Amino acid sequence: MKRSPMTLRGAELLRQELKRLKSEDRPRVIKAIAEARSHGDLSENAEYHAAREQQGFIEGRIGEIESRLGVAEIIDVASLPVTGRVVFGATVELEDQEEGAAVTYQIVGEDEADIRAGRISVTSPIARALIGKSSGDVVDVTAPGRTRSYEIVSVKYI
Repeated sequence: MKRSPMTLRGAELLRQELKRLKSEDRPRVIKAIAEARSHGDLSENAEYHAAREQQGFIEGRIGEIESRLGVAEIIDVASLPVTGRVVFGATVELEDQEEGAAVTYQIVGEDEADIRAGRISVTSPIARALIGKSSGDVVDVTAPGRTRSYEIVSVKYI
């Protein structure tokens, strides 16, 4: 199976979610199922069916997280060599050449991406355009609708 890059922070967040699902959510839903069963006829027991549905979701999410962690190539951004080049995990400050607006993104794994938090997936068009470039370089990013040019102002490994 193909390895999938993930930051140390992203892996830790998934581990915390997995721990919560196994130690809190799973036991709670098992208890709810047992309680609903004690009420008798299961065919018309909405509480039972809702708890079983929630159990299916929890078990599915546990499997998904375990699978993602199993194929993760965890990268500690702080230990990367400072080369000035944009690599996975780097935080990049950009200036839009058309509007002059500054934006900052960290390039992360697909599971960690959150554009509102400034984290973009390594597979996104902008990240693919940035990888391997350095401060001062201008990159053209083809996004839906048009192409934008950005100058790389700084590259940090934090």
